[in-house]
Amino acid sequence: MAQDVLSTALAASPDRIALVSPDRAWTYAELATEVSERADALRSAVRSGGAHFFAAGADAAGVVELLACGQIGAAAAPLDPRMTDVERSAAESSLRGVETDAQVILWTSGTTGRPRGVALSYENLRASCNAAAERLELGPTDVWLASLSPAHVGGVALITRSMFLGCTLVASGPFDVELFSEQIDGRRLPAGVPPISHMSLVPTQLLRLLELRGDARPPLTFRCALIGGAHAPPDLVARALGAGWPLALTYGMTEMTSQVATATPAEVIAEPGSVGRPLGGVEVRVAGEGEIEVRGPTLATGYVGSSEPLGGEDGWLRTGDLGHLDGAGALWVTGRRADRIVSGGVTVDATHVENVLREHPAVYDVCVVGVRSDEWGESVAAWVVPVEGELDLDELDEHARGRLSEARRPRIWHIHTSVPRNPMGKPDRRRIRAELERGRASAGGAG
Repeated sequence: MAQDVLSTALAASPDRIALVSPDRAWTYAELATEVSERADALRSAVRSGGAHFFAAGADAAGVVELLACGQIGAAAAPLDPRMTDVERSAAESSLRGVETDAQVILWTSGTTGRPRGVALSYENLRASCNAAAERLELGPTDVWLASLSPAHVGGVALITRSMFLGCTLVASGPFDVELFSEQIDGRRLPAGVPPISHMSLVPTQLLRLLELRGDARPPLTFRCALIGGAHAPPDLVARALGAGWPLALTYGMTEMTSQVATATPAEVIAEPGSVGRPLGGVEVRVAGEGEIEVRGPTLATGYVGSSEPLGGEDGWLRTGDLGHLDGAGALWVTGRRADRIVSGGVTVDATHVENVLREHPAVYDVCVVGVRSDEWGESVAAWVVPVEGELDLDELDEHARGRLSEARRPRIWHIHTSVPRNPMGKPDRRRIRAELERGRASAGGAG
């Protein structure tokens, strides 16, 4: 049954600042009162053991709503505000009449591509918090900037981690790069709020922040930017490190309550590219064909509506991600099985091709997919966003020729102003592939 996440911090530090919005701050005692009032309002509409759906933003209202569910024994089921009516209806229908002991239910495409509700328990969230706190040396004096919606497992982890540890959480709403930059610098915060020390970002958000700030370094009070949710390109990591940003690279997933492995800022500087060792209590192995498998106390209790354990009989969850463990036990993630392209019998790693293309100074962003081909089975296609103006494709193709074998070189190029992304900030490869295939069909080609 869902539990009150606030209770420990409230008992230990009732007068510590718990939650901050752009115009006010709540102590833990004040936040507990607000959460209790919201819980009282929900009791008439949400049953204990049921699920409460709500459009979740990275703001104070979203935090209060999620915490209130625990006080009435209901599972918080935050939904991305960008969901269509059809998607929202499907999510709600999947839980209609279902009894659950979950603390939170989140929707993910997981390893199958089909959205499913993942049930996270109080114990999952607590274990994730403790393991992350140990790895990153977190404590009650930390001040976290909330940049992710609670509909994202990283957003839920931000909230519950802060509350379990008695931290301060600054929740200012949807990602606004100018506002976030000023808050990191100590501006546009209510009086008395300590400086921001930590934040969680997906790579796209980090890129936007670097574009705005240029070479401006973060203040000395800023200790760590936790980067996850998608592959962080090497050039982006190098750019951030060069500007003085302390980065922790992490690999995780909804089914594992966020982080699986995390490289500390010192480890990222020493060996950029690795996502670090598995967190305490989490086991990682690399099985046949290089697929990453995981298990541990943060493994979700299951998918909603399914009686099958997530990890099978032995507890190992197949992630669909590819990688390897080095001699020091650190994990290197190289791509996803689903992102592999087979062209003319040659297996092509989309992530590797993307990294090569990003080395070109005129490339701002890129996503590589396989497009159906009558001749080759699949052709390598690149969706490219230029830095500015028009891109010389002949020059980019020559760049690729010098670094990629014939089978791995893109045969299809598409220039656009942005890479389509899903609510988690990851490239929406299905949409990109579908649009590229529609474009080839309308042009009458099938190479």
